Amino acid sequence: MTTLGAIFLPHLPPERLRSVAQAADQAGLEQLWLWEDCFKESAVAAMAAALAWTERLQVGIGLMPVPMRNVATVAMEAATLERLFPGRPVIGVGHGVLDWMGQIGARAASPLTLLGEHLDALRALLAGGSVTTEGRYVTLKDVRLDWPPTSAPAVLAGAEGPKTLALAGAKADGLILPGGTDPDRLRQAVATAQAGRDEAGVDAPMRVVVFVPVAFGEQSDADARLEANRLRWQWPAHRLLGVAGDAAHVAAGLQPWIDAGADTVVLQPMDDEPDPEEFVRTVAQQVRPLVD
Repeated sequence: MTTLGAIFLPHLPPERLRSVAQAADQAGLEQLWLWEDCFKESAVAAMAAALAWTERLQVGIGLMPVPMRNVATVAMEAATLERLFPGRPVIGVGHGVLDWMGQIGARAASPLTLLGEHLDALRALLAGGSVTTEGRYVTLKDVRLDWPPTSAPAVLAGAEGPKTLALAGAKADGLILPGGTDPDRLRQAVATAQAGRDEAGVDAPMRVVVFVPVAFGEQSDADARLEANRLRWQWPAHRLLGVAGDAAHVAAGLQPWIDAGADTVVLQPMDDEPDPEEFVRTVAQQVRPLVD
């Protein structure tokens, strides 16, 4: 069955997270996702709070920019969260927005090399290993977590370009595709990542998470809000980039992404969403029963 989630957008103040996370948990939503957009909110601090405020909700980070963090720090954060809240954190890493990385003096000359080295080290540390490596960007000497997770959490990688997709397929447990990924592009991305996975000899199934912009409401108003969102992001008009309407229309409209290979579809509210608590309740209580 397809997993459904929703996004807590970081333009909302951090103090709003508690009510949204608790509404999602009480409504039975499967996943709530957080973004670490510069320079808004710490996704790790927000994840810890959201997990502590809830009982069963999985919380995802989509994603932590690897140029901002030493891999040992990411491993300690992920391991601690997994031990505190087993099976509920979902960890995502990626390049980050390169211009933002430049603003903080962390832009890598080869983001692909950095991401590959980071993924290798992070997954080895979370598996409980002692890691020694001297790469172009990641250097560790006999580093082992004192408190590794009992079961290593999945590490997903955000990816768009073909080289990053192939790398993610080879080195991560799955993919995160951003809003603006239409079903055709998703299908191509999955194929590219799977080819990288096959070449690397990885047999484990690959998880595929995609963010899909959604506007709930009366059809004409919801369509207008979705179109405003498209214009804001400067996405082309001829592609299927989101869904608008009532819960039944949205549920049916998500099927093309599911058919294209997504096993997790995360609904992304519009920036002008007036009631994020009601948004997560609608996803859980009205859309979820209609999606296989």
